[in-house]
Amino acid sequence: MAPNPIVFALANPDPEIHPDLALEAGALAVATGRSDFPNQVNNSLAFPGIFRGALDVQARDINDAMKLAAAEAIAALVPERELSPRFIIPDSLDLKVPPAVAAAVARAAIETGVARVTVDPEEVAARTRELLYEDTRR
Repeated sequence: MAPNPIVFALANPDPEIHPDLALEAGALAVATGRSDFPNQVNNSLAFPGIFRGALDVQARDINDAMKLAAAEAIAALVPERELSPRFIIPDSLDLKVPPAVAAAVARAAIETGVARVTVDPEEVAARTRELLYEDTRR
């Protein structure tokens, strides 16, 4: 293994290697597809925000720039000071993720010309927050 490897063992329900074994073998950080281990990688982290951002600007397509913007928005939610082997990706239930991703995706759609309408990305984030918290106010 190369020095300080990061292992993404994403098979479910059984990862290719148990996180503890990967760490013992020298992995710097390990991510799996399971919620009962740290650093769960799951598409549920990205899709609510991707779809909300694309829908709000009536995007004709979901292009690579929008996908990259979503990934960068997710990564930005892990502050450098908190980054650790057990925390390299936000939790899939972190309510800060969908608004950040939606705004980033909307912005990328506008910038790459696939948006049919122009909406302020901060309005997209605010609307996404409203939708997330709607059920808690009933």
